[in-house]
Amino acid sequence: MNSGAAALRGLGCETGSSLAEFVISAGVTSLVSGIVVSGMLRLGDTENAIGNRTEMHAGIRGATELVQHEVSQAGRITLPGSVTLPAGAAAGTHVVSVSSAAGMFAGEQLVVDTGGNEETVATSNVDSANNTVTANFANAHAANVPVTVRGGFASGIVPPSMANGSTGKILKIFGDIHGKGNLVYVEYTCDITSGNLYRNSVPLTATSKPAVTAGQILLNNIQPNPAGAPCFTYQEKTVGADTFVVGVAMTLTRTTEFIDPVTNQRQTETQVLWNMSPRNIFETWELASLGVANRIQPMPASVLNLVP
Repeated sequence: MNSGAAALRGLGCETGSSLAEFVISAGVTSLVSGIVVSGMLRLGDTENAIGNRTEMHAGIRGATELVQHEVSQAGRITLPGSVTLPAGAAAGTHVVSVSSAAGMFAGEQLVVDTGGNEETVATSNVDSANNTVTANFANAHAANVPVTVRGGFASGIVPPSMANGSTGKILKIFGDIHGKGNLVYVEYTCDITSGNLYRNSVPLTATSKPAVTAGQILLNNIQPNPAGAPCFTYQEKTVGADTFVVGVAMTLTRTTEFIDPVTNQRQTETQVLWNMSPRNIFETWELASLGVANRIQPMPASVLNLVP
């Protein structure tokens, strides 16, 4: 019996672990587990930081792409559809019927007829309700000849030098901005106080524009630009009495929506677009520089109600 017990005790000593070994093993396991958990937490913080910055970059990119596109469309002039002179027109100053006066305005330069009988006339009055225009025709025109419009608005980006014109905080543009044949007026307001970039759009025929609301926020969390730089700057050219904005630059500074878990601060980015080109206005300026005056469309009177 004694020899068997001794044998069992010997066997137990060979296969068991001491308390010290158990403590060391538990300590190593806890250390490894802590390292793994810490790494996973840091990885989660990094992913959150990347997502935070990505959202900030995407917001600025989306806003700048929209502004760039609409600036490129500024000054574009079109008619909503095909227009003709149903009854023709005699030479001289007359009130004549058109198939549709939608989108026309007093002072607009219309191209009437084609070929050798084509001429450009400036309307002195437009009656959209009765589809008539008043103009001085140099030529007589047969019934159903086409009426079109060419050129562009000299002031499609409302010049800063004009009363109530565009400013460093507010970009004011108009024309067929959406490329659908409808003239609209659009304002971009960079409001540092509220931290928002607003986009306000109304038809060109509107008598007034609504005040900016939360529903018009294009981009939030905007901040003052470095060195107090304005959000918008302009390059102007003057030909005769007309001023053309042929270039627009935009500077936007934005912070992330949430505090960065890695740096414990909000991340900030400033993006500058130097070369936004309003191609329609640029082409109109080139025509004016060549002395082609009958393609320089004047600012519609309705715009004067919208710029203040």
